[in-house]
Amino acid sequence: MNTHLYAWFTTLGLFCCSQMSAQTNIISGKVSGIDTNEILNGVSVIVKGTREGTYTNSKGHFSITTKQSLPAVLTFTSIGFEDTSITVASTNYITITMLPAASLGQEVVVAATRIPTRILESPVSIEGFNSKQIINSPATSYYDMAGALKGVDLTTSSLTFKTISTRGFNGSGSPRVNQIVDGMDNQAPGLNFFVGNFAGLTELDVQSMELL
Repeated sequence: MNTHLYAWFTTLGLFCCSQMSAQTNIISGKVSGIDTNEILNGVSVIVKGTREGTYTNSKGHFSITTKQSLPAVLTFTSIGFEDTSITVASTNYITITMLPAASLGQEVVVAATRIPTRILESPVSIEGFNSKQIINSPATSYYDMAGALKGVDLTTSSLTFKTISTRGFNGSGSPRVNQIVDGMDNQAPGLNFFVGNFAGLTELDVQSMELL
């Protein structure tokens, strides 16, 4: 009888020890930016080497429950900030500051093909003006404004017939120049060249004009 009791108490002791070794740790803290000391919400907090993780709330606080024994490594990630990793040796409340990530922007220009390209890699020179410049211009029409652009010749056959020519002999019709309106060729049928403002848009319908 005594032998059975001794074996039962021994088993109970081993069970308690295994439960204590499998206990969980709760790590909590606050995350903010190092420059402005602003609270950061939505920051991902992950225990390194596990799938245990959480996010900071609207006040920058987080609380994560882990079965990982301490010390443990926490990794903090957020868009616009550098990844931060710290080693936590206790369950005391911690405060984390994250550095903003530096990124270089790239200038782009939208060509007539509507394909964004780097401005330094653009194969052509692009000049133009927008609707605000057209409204504020004292010119009769935006065709007169285009005549002031570099490398442009403007032929005025009449008040309602002005055509543009570039890098070549000037004339009332230029088959070397294409006029594209909203992606459509504005060439007159049978003439093999565009007829300028004779069949062009009025200033009220033009948002911008670009010359390649």
